[in-house]
Amino acid sequence: MQASGLARQGIGTSAAVARLRRPDLRRRLPAVLAALGVVLLWYLIVDVGGVPEYIAPSPIAVLKTFGTHGHLLLMNFWPTLMEAVSGFFLGNLVAVLVAVWFVHSPRAEDAFYPLAVFIQTIPIIAIAPILVLLLGNGYAPKIVIAALISFFPTLVNMVRGLKAVNPQALELMRVLSASKSEVFWKVRIQSSLPFLFAALKIASTTSVIGAIVAEWIGSAFGIGALIIEATYNFRSPLLYATVFVGAGLAVAMFSIVSVVEKRVIRWKADSAH
Repeated sequence: MQASGLARQGIGTSAAVARLRRPDLRRRLPAVLAALGVVLLWYLIVDVGGVPEYIAPSPIAVLKTFGTHGHLLLMNFWPTLMEAVSGFFLGNLVAVLVAVWFVHSPRAEDAFYPLAVFIQTIPIIAIAPILVLLLGNGYAPKIVIAALISFFPTLVNMVRGLKAVNPQALELMRVLSASKSEVFWKVRIQSSLPFLFAALKIASTTSVIGAIVAEWIGSAFGIGALIIEATYNFRSPLLYATVFVGAGLAVAMFSIVSVVEKRVIRWKADSAH
């Protein structure tokens, strides 16, 4: 009897998991079909239209490149991954600390916020050579550029999130004689989390862009360097494969941030139902 009860419970659990997965499959099906449609259109234009491979390779040629040059792609993937992840953490950590400083010191915000805006207006492709001259041609300038490109979105959203506090919640904390640290950790940080993760999603992709762009400036390794090498040598299939690797890295980082967001901001997910 006990065994049959456990069996029924296991079957019921499996059915519940299957029901939970069905809506996810339905939501993802249009995206999968759209991607397949784009690949099919790409194939028809290139193969049927007779476009030369050095101009635009077919999807089949790009797929073969992952097999023939997989080691080369992987060898250049790891440096870009390290630069993007390091820049992501560095830029966002500094942005959060500066945002906290701005919220607690309006004078600091008035003094340094315009400076942050000014730095953001400088094209990253113009900053890269300067950092290479200052920091050399190793990993350091790439990490700094990835951090810079991640910094500003997080700073803006975090400042806004720390200020977007419900006045009633602040009044309640005053009535309860809460200290400034308690107000900060229990009210301001909680209200800023949706803003923070919105910025982190942006930074997760832009940090990859920053690392790749930095590798264009005098680098012999990384996805960006491989893109330049494949372009100048008219290795079109390798160029497309490298671009897909870079895009895949950005999508992976975005997905990781999204998963962390769902686990950290559970109350947001509950309130959406």
